[in-house]
Amino acid sequence: VLYNAMIAPLVPFSIKGAVWYQGESNAGAAEQYSRLLPTLIRDWRARFQSGDFTFGIVQLANFMAQDTEPVDDPWPNLRWAQWLTTKREPNTTLAVAIDIGDANDIHPRNKQDVGLRLALGFLGTTYGQAVAYSGPVYRSLTIEGNKARVSFDELNGGLVVKGDKLTGFAIAGADGKYVWADAVVDGDTVVVSSSIVTDPVSVRYAWSNNPVCNLYNKAGLPAVPFATKVAW
Repeated sequence: VLYNAMIAPLVPFSIKGAVWYQGESNAGAAEQYSRLLPTLIRDWRARFQSGDFTFGIVQLANFMAQDTEPVDDPWPNLRWAQWLTTKREPNTTLAVAIDIGDANDIHPRNKQDVGLRLALGFLGTTYGQAVAYSGPVYRSLTIEGNKARVSFDELNGGLVVKGDKLTGFAIAGADGKYVWADAVVDGDTVVVSSSIVTDPVSVRYAWSNNPVCNLYNKAGLPAVPFATKVAW
């Protein structure tokens, strides 16, 4: 119904790109969404017959009450599905909104920063300009005794902590039970640890509906929420 009413009438026209700002209603089925969204992108590109025009995907913003302890919220998994789509589909870009949402409003008012981050993505892809358009992206995890070292791509000048102390990290051992972690920037990496977890296995960052998190790069763009292990 939505396609027939809102997209099909546009198909005869030329297209340069699309912005996709959706996902809240799919948060309970993230693995399915990781297949649905790429399918939609490929379908639109096929119907418009304009090649792989850019898709700018707005990642779900922070919303709802903050967690007092690490739990398995549904929204982080949907955010992960959105990020995976940008890794799997060509000419896609992600606008992270994890720091500009509203705990009490599923439609946060701050659309300007969303638009600015989308614009950077389109400038860097569609228009080929040399601009930074991504915050730090998880690359790899290395276990060093009772600590975990996280490496990133898209440093764009280096890692930056906005505030006095880096927040948003949780760590777990083989039992999979996450606890809030101490985290410090060490060069281009983050070292994560907890006195409770002596043999760490996995790390999460900003992995909740409304996380308290403050890792950026020098371009002023927030780190993409991630988990080193995802259930699906």
